[in-house]
Amino acid sequence: MDKRIASLAAAVAGIPDGATVMIGGFGGSGAPIELIHALIDRYLATGSPKDLTVINNNAGNGHVGIAAMIEQGMVRKMICSFPRSADPRVFTERYLAGEIELELVPQGTLAERIRAGGAGIPAFYTPTGFGTDLAKGKPVADFDGRSYVQERWLKADFALIKAETGDTLGNLTYRMAARNFAPIMAMAAARTIAQVSRAVEPGGIDPEAVVTPGIFVDAIVAVADPAQEEDLNRANAHYPQVQA
Repeated sequence: MDKRIASLAAAVAGIPDGATVMIGGFGGSGAPIELIHALIDRYLATGSPKDLTVINNNAGNGHVGIAAMIEQGMVRKMICSFPRSADPRVFTERYLAGEIELELVPQGTLAERIRAGGAGIPAFYTPTGFGTDLAKGKPVADFDGRSYVQERWLKADFALIKAETGDTLGNLTYRMAARNFAPIMAMAAARTIAQVSRAVEPGGIDPEAVVTPGIFVDAIVAVADPAQEEDLNRANAHYPQVQA
């Protein structure tokens, strides 16, 4: 039952070409930067994984994290709510060049589609997006005199998330707003990999404080002093070859 993985490289070693990967974070808050960069390192060393579908709140900022994955050509499609964030140039350039696909999803709908995937709900109805381009080709139904759009669940082969504390059984807690999408992504993925700032033995987390139960987590890897995306971008960092 010990779910600890010795290294970041080992944690991401099983992600294949063409995988769908959910990546936690709301901007930099809760972004598993070290796991993402380990995946980039593997791609640079082996040429894999590529042709990934990435599900996240946004399409990356600057030249680190998800933006760095896109810059290296690893991502075939983004499913997100905010493709234009503080510094979206990497995604924007590749999208305009026809090198990456985009599925735009309103943020509340994105969260609910992920939650539905984890809960085993294949589809649900929402009024969000009705009458817009986002609803084209989707079933529409009327309930109590209002029109609703059918949305399908979102599931993934892998989820990469960031937690504050994790025990060896995979139980997780989060630091404040860094929680965001991580708990529902952990439920919606076939395999969830969490980087944790602090790894403890069973009993090291008050059971009442557990947010994500270990049954939804397959691997944890300790990253004692994780990088913050905003700090890297303020330093004009690029990955690989981060420059301060």
